[in-house]
Amino acid sequence: MKHTHLYNYILGIADNSLILAQRLGELCGHGPTLETDIAGTNISLDLIGQARNYYQYAAKIKGEGKTEDGIAFLRLERDYKNVLLVEQPNEHFGYVMGRQYLFDVFHLLFMNQLLNSTDETLAAIAKKGIKEVSYHKRFSGDWVKRLGDGTQESNQKMQEAIDELWVYTDELFDQTEADKAMISEGIGIDTSKFKEVYYTEVSALLKEATLEVPERKYFIKGGKKGTHSEHMGYILAEMQYMQRTYPNMEW
Repeated sequence: MKHTHLYNYILGIADNSLILAQRLGELCGHGPTLETDIAGTNISLDLIGQARNYYQYAAKIKGEGKTEDGIAFLRLERDYKNVLLVEQPNEHFGYVMGRQYLFDVFHLLFMNQLLNSTDETLAAIAKKGIKEVSYHKRFSGDWVKRLGDGTQESNQKMQEAIDELWVYTDELFDQTEADKAMISEGIGIDTSKFKEVYYTEVSALLKEATLEVPERKYFIKGGKKGTHSEHMGYILAEMQYMQRTYPNMEW
């Protein structure tokens, strides 16, 4: 049972990175400037690299001939455990940066705690990727401020993005059975301990960007338990095409 919980816990972390990387990858060649386009693509590649490390470890735990490619690309929609936030579509550049920032703040706080995991492999993955995640947060945060405190149009679009995405933030702190089991073992991270820190940090930057902090009394959840938005099926249709069309293909 412990191995099952550990396997599912790892997928919960890895799937966030994979699906967000897929979303960012859709924008390759479509950035507002060449420099920004390259930066976004590099962030996508960083996230894929981190996801690979997690999937390799998950495959080792699962056994049964599982591989990182099979786990990443051949599961059904309900088997993915990513939060709903990362699967939201690329409505416009402000939306992309808003989504990225809201995830990046959480991701960096999480990785800082994962360094202390009693699982040496997870701690090592965090140590390897934390500098990348720190850069991701700085990049997306700078753009949120730049757009929020920019023109009237950029401020309006940035505000709309934050307002729409805010309802997905609480799920970042939702705990599944696997989360609870791994927290009790000292392997997983109790995200509730930095929930207040997260919202304080995000709110401070939004105010600096001359944006209003949304006041929502309800939040949308489900992704961590396999109930995804209508966007997820389209993501997987594109992401899984090669593996399903050419079974057992290896890079």
